[in-house]
Amino acid sequence: IADRQEGIGVCGWILVSLSFLLMLITFPISIWACIKVVREYERAVVFRLGRILSKKAKGPGMILVLPCTDTFIKVDLRTVTCKIPPQEILTRDAVTAQVDGVVHYRIHSAVSAVANVTDVHSATLLLAQTTLRNVLGTQSLAQLLAGREEIAHSIQAILDSATEQWGVKVAHVEIKDIWIPMAMQRAMAAEAEAAQETKAKVVAAEGEMNASKALQKASMVLAESPAGLLLRYLQTLTAVAAQNNSTIVFPLPMNMFGSLGQKRTGR
Repeated sequence: IADRQEGIGVCGWILVSLSFLLMLITFPISIWACIKVVREYERAVVFRLGRILSKKAKGPGMILVLPCTDTFIKVDLRTVTCKIPPQEILTRDAVTAQVDGVVHYRIHSAVSAVANVTDVHSATLLLAQTTLRNVLGTQSLAQLLAGREEIAHSIQAILDSATEQWGVKVAHVEIKDIWIPMAMQRAMAAEAEAAQETKAKVVAAEGEMNASKALQKASMVLAESPAGLLLRYLQTLTAVAAQNNSTIVFPLPMNMFGSLGQKRTGR
């Protein structure tokens, strides 16, 4: 609203004086029609002869409205929760997706919300829809799935700067759900499964390598102590005998097989 120095003029003051006189003549009946109550969470923008009476809204409490010359509009200052309908977008990597969200905003200047825009709530909703499509169209699918908070903050900053002249303060923007085609879901699931299988194979290979190193160290220890190999045989026999089976294992010294081989070669 531009600053202006001119008033309502001589005719305007005459009409206001007549309206005030009419209110006095019909007092106390007129007091019920002239006094309005504005709630704590509301503000009233008063128009006198079509002009905004004050650049600051009236209320809360009781306000005086002159008959015939004054009109007023109440504006709710509470936070409004606006649900953005699902928007079909095309991401930067040419993937079609549907995204919806929620916008929380409130009116901090009742005069600007009344004088600068026809319907502040409808305008904010439409602006949120277009901003959501424009911002998400510059992101890839991976960025869209992983960076919801950053995208929401950028949308909030754009909306807040655009609605400042409407007297609207955007408090919070949240992206709710993202729908992608079923074929893309199957492809992403197959990719994730292949990645998990690759990771499992790498872990198994590392385990085999660690196990082989441990077995190598154990074989070196057993080679240094001939009696250790016999003790290991006895432990294996105990473990086998503890099970309910009919297999009986008798450990034989390895040098016995060596001596038998030497006798055969001697023959």
